[in-house]
Amino acid sequence: MTVTLNDLVKSKGYLVADGAMGTQLFAAGLSAGWSPEEWNLSHPDEIRAVHRGYLRAGADLIVTNSFGGNCFRQSLHGFERQVRELNIAAAQIGQVEADAETQRSGRPVLVAGSMGPTGELLAPLGDMSIEACEAAFAEQAAALDAGGVDLLWIETMSALDEVEAAVRAARRVCDLPVAVTMSFDTTGCTMMGVSGNELADRLGPLELAAIGANCGNNVPDTEAAVLAIAEVAPGTPVISKPNAGVPVWHGHSLVYDGTPDLLAAHSHRVHAAGVSVIGSCCGSTPEHTAKIVAVLAGEEPTPDVTAAPNPRETLDERLVRRRPRRRRHRH
Repeated sequence: MTVTLNDLVKSKGYLVADGAMGTQLFAAGLSAGWSPEEWNLSHPDEIRAVHRGYLRAGADLIVTNSFGGNCFRQSLHGFERQVRELNIAAAQIGQVEADAETQRSGRPVLVAGSMGPTGELLAPLGDMSIEACEAAFAEQAAALDAGGVDLLWIETMSALDEVEAAVRAARRVCDLPVAVTMSFDTTGCTMMGVSGNELADRLGPLELAAIGANCGNNVPDTEAAVLAIAEVAPGTPVISKPNAGVPVWHGHSLVYDGTPDLLAAHSHRVHAAGVSVIGSCCGSTPEHTAKIVAVLAGEEPTPDVTAAPNPRETLDERLVRRRPRRRRHRH
């Protein structure tokens, strides 16, 4: 692929990224506790179908099914020795669908290699050494590069030290552009206390392809973070990829309450404020992507929808409040 993220942003003023992978795979039958990345080998058609759905909805960029594809995460499933194989497969599956969409529609599509957190804490807070952390990210980055991704997508991070380790590792093993997003889910900061301003200040000198936020506690927190990042780092493309609202109980199923209209309205607001890479995360579907595409292209009016945060109520409290209670049987 010769086109870059910056090329696409410059050509149309923005770029639409895809939506959720994990929740889509659970809907397709992935069992809780199983490795989603192993499905790149055992269920490649299901992975391709997810990518295809977002591409047909108009996404300009798809993110590979490799979020937990590092040795720390895969050791929980017994696949730590298959890290390279799992990541190469993820990249190749993404490129097959991207090439098919380009051939079908004539438009360029980028494939971003997802690299999520290790799930471990760096010393002295935890037991993971910086050397082990970098080695894990280097192994994954090299495999994604070998599989043919167009850029690396370090996402859903909480700690800046781990982000910097991942960037160093990636640049040691390949020449791919690198984008970074962090997850803002604790009173407007990441779990490790990083604000949007701090992210922009610390990562700005790294000359990344893009920076921003994904996942998170709710749409307003992610929106506030990306607006702060856009203000502090106006020369770098900013990414906004929030969850589709928050998970709530509907009957006996946990579903996300964010509608396509909600995310499309968010997309319009952040794009107007300078955010140029816009998609969605957990709980979203191709329907969310299609609505974002239509609103940003001016083909549909911007929905009059906002998501008001409740600063006095945590996500856990919302889940408890909205979970259906069992009826007590009177004897």
